[in-house]
Amino acid sequence: MKAVIQRVSKASVSCKSGHKDKIGTGLLVLLGIEEADTDDDINWLSSKISRLRIFPDENDIMSKDIIEIGGELLIISQFTLHASTRKGNRPSYIKSAKPEFSIPLYERFLKKIGNDSGLIVKHGVFGDHMDVSLVNNGPVTIIIDTKNKE
Repeated sequence: MKAVIQRVSKASVSCKSGHKDKIGTGLLVLLGIEEADTDDDINWLSSKISRLRIFPDENDIMSKDIIEIGGELLIISQFTLHASTRKGNRPSYIKSAKPEFSIPLYERFLKKIGNDSGLIVKHGVFGDHMDVSLVNNGPVTIIIDTKNKE
């Protein structure tokens, strides 16, 4: 799994199907799933995001996690995170998992991060065309790949 995590003042998603969601202070997470991902990836990534200390304390030092600040989560599926641009100019998405594999993992991830954080998890609609808006606070953007665990 790959995740682009952005600390936001606010973020929203508007889906072609009509679904809309929005958050205030919290994290916008763009989540890409590949065929090699398992529940171990879900568990590790959920724990890491829930405890990622990227929110400022009273001294403006990033030492608080989303749970401590009572923030909000917006999770958006994004298969393009696994794009390969090695050959030519048209990205290949061969590493991205097919919907029949990735939808159940995406849904399990939403449930797991909700359980780990104790927060309500807002989200987009898997496979739908989505317009995502955000105000990146900081700016703070972290990229995590569960296969590298860096």
